[in-house]
Amino acid sequence: MTDRPIRVLIAKPGLDGHDRGAKVVARALRDAGMEVIYSGLRQTPEQIAAAAVQEDVDVVGISILSGAHNVLVPEVLKALERRGGEGIAVVVGGIIPEKDIAPLRAAGVRDVFLPGTPTSATVEAIRGIARPQAAPATA
Repeated sequence: MTDRPIRVLIAKPGLDGHDRGAKVVARALRDAGMEVIYSGLRQTPEQIAAAAVQEDVDVVGISILSGAHNVLVPEVLKALERRGGEGIAVVVGGIIPEKDIAPLRAAGVRDVFLPGTPTSATVEAIRGIARPQAAPATA
């Protein structure tokens, strides 16, 4: 367990230009005591992975509304692995059809947040992902 704040990169991959939700989540995470880096719009998977590794983040939050999640998210995961960031957890938020959630999880995504998810639920989920609680000892 570390004393430093949880560090989260909020990223907007591809041509998706809508970032209101990403900014709302970034503020909620910041207000919860996390250090948040916002990548800005129209980032490539390589740019996202490079920023995540350089900033030594615990979690990358990918905000995507364009429908390109089945292409861009696996590319981010591969780029993280190529750059030595395989230990960085990845979560996704946005317009994700129900049928795409299981394949994203199978690819390595730790959680998926759909529209309407309370920011408090997102904060708690990211806390749990970044700092999983040790299993209780059994006697």
